[in-house]
Amino acid sequence: MALAAPPDLSDPGVAVQPLARTYPRGLYIEPHQHEWGQLLYAMSGVMWVDTPNEALAVPPQRAVWLPPGVPHGIRVVSDLQMRNIYLPLATANTLDSTVQVIEVGRLLRELIINLVDQKDAQPAYTDALLNLALFELQRARRTLLKVSMPDSSDRRLLNLCQSVMANPTLDIAFEQHAANVGASVRTLARLFQGTLGMGFAQWRRQVQLATAAAELIQGVPVNQIARSLGYSPSSFSDMFRRALGVTPALYVQR
Repeated sequence: MALAAPPDLSDPGVAVQPLARTYPRGLYIEPHQHEWGQLLYAMSGVMWVDTPNEALAVPPQRAVWLPPGVPHGIRVVSDLQMRNIYLPLATANTLDSTVQVIEVGRLLRELIINLVDQKDAQPAYTDALLNLALFELQRARRTLLKVSMPDSSDRRLLNLCQSVMANPTLDIAFEQHAANVGASVRTLARLFQGTLGMGFAQWRRQVQLATAAAELIQGVPVNQIARSLGYSPSSFSDMFRRALGVTPALYVQR
């Protein structure tokens, strides 16, 4: 477990505060929050960003927008090169007021990297980069790599969800998950409906879709993803297409 180490956010007159970080696989950054808005971008590697009600899968070519004051933790799935941009309140308020997973195109990617990696840039240059980056953020496509998550009021439900997040395969039945957390299937079924508004199977499918989408973007073969999730390749492709409206191959090409 690690603590977040943001840049100095005490001067609201600063237009943007950049931060570059490299994190190893398996690192967990405990929940924290900032008074500024934050854009988390994974140049390489995959992370899950945990917010109070959702977990968000963030592979390369995706970023997470966190409005000011949103608590969040980070779980590093594979070695991660991260580029962060912190925006003061006045600027952050021009973007979404809710957490979003954003598709990062080539132009937005270069803008983020230049904002973070610039050295002794003139203020006018920084302002120009930032204004164009804000425009691109506003028009970028939002994605569905989100999973509803419970709070910590019932540790059994939370522990089960965290276990499935780590291994969302169909090969582990609901009954086995229930036994692992020391609760009955009936109790957990009631908790899923009451807390998350859906049954276990539907919730696990959310996790599978987010996991699969992140792996597809990294270039993992469809057959390998299907097997890891407990599907045959054809049944996985059918599930993916029914949920997202495109086949796995077309999803990567978008």
